Amino acid sequence: MPVESVKKACLFIAAATAIVAAMESYNPENASDFLKVALAAADKAAAISRSYYAGNFTVTTKADRTPVTQADVECEEAIRAMILSAFPDHGFYGEETGQTQEGAEYLWLVDPIDGTKGFVKQYPFFSTQIALMHEGELILGVSSGTMMDELAWAEKGQGAWLNGHRLAVSDTYDPDRAAVSTGNLKSLASSAGWAKLGEVVRIADRIRGYGDFYHYHLLAAGKIDAVIESDVNILDIAALAVIVREAGGVFTDLNGGALNLDTRSVLAANSSLHEKYLALLAGYVD
Repeated sequence: MPVESVKKACLFIAAATAIVAAMESYNPENASDFLKVALAAADKAAAISRSYYAGNFTVTTKADRTPVTQADVECEEAIRAMILSAFPDHGFYGEETGQTQEGAEYLWLVDPIDGTKGFVKQYPFFSTQIALMHEGELILGVSSGTMMDELAWAEKGQGAWLNGHRLAVSDTYDPDRAAVSTGNLKSLASSAGWAKLGEVVRIADRIRGYGDFYHYHLLAAGKIDAVIESDVNILDIAALAVIVREAGGVFTDLNGGALNLDTRSVLAANSSLHEKYLALLAGYVD
């Protein structure tokens, strides 16, 4: 091998070694009791959803015409039992069972299978979402992309992690170099904001529609630069909001508002792009 090629190979190996050495791995000792229980509950739910994924389940339709399966119900029951056994004075707000102890200091927000319609069709981008809110502030999130083998989590002040490795949003600041992923957009599409979204699309380097939990994991990992959605439920996004924020991102509704139980839209990005997109999209949906 020529000397120059050997030098280049050595430099490459040295650089790769430095990157690996700098990569932070998660220390389980840093986990609070809240996080330990949430991760255990997510693991239990993953075992249940995997057991049903092949299609051996019944499907019923709720009043809002959305499907619910045995897997949804059993996952939520398992999560609820584990959380309330550990923290009996906490409130619980589940997709299938509703909210209890509304005045509690701590409130768990749970979507046992976010993406049930896809789950029914054996679409792998479903997930289990578990978040903890303390006096109205989201402080913990666990997002389990069961069939994608992606487990992300974050606690306030402790960083965001995916399969044990720290996450960080991108530093892309030019909209014309940004990769933007969109999800549910019905409300925005039926408003004057649709044209404003068109400006985002026209300028962006890439437009994708990864959807569900997955584009938020990509955002927190710095692999895409922004996520825009106008029709969500707080249970879908609560855990993901904590993860994106702890990865250094900004996560609000499309008007720049803080998240609460009534939140229905999302603008999530690094701080520079969030400011630019908010100037375009604010004021068109609730």
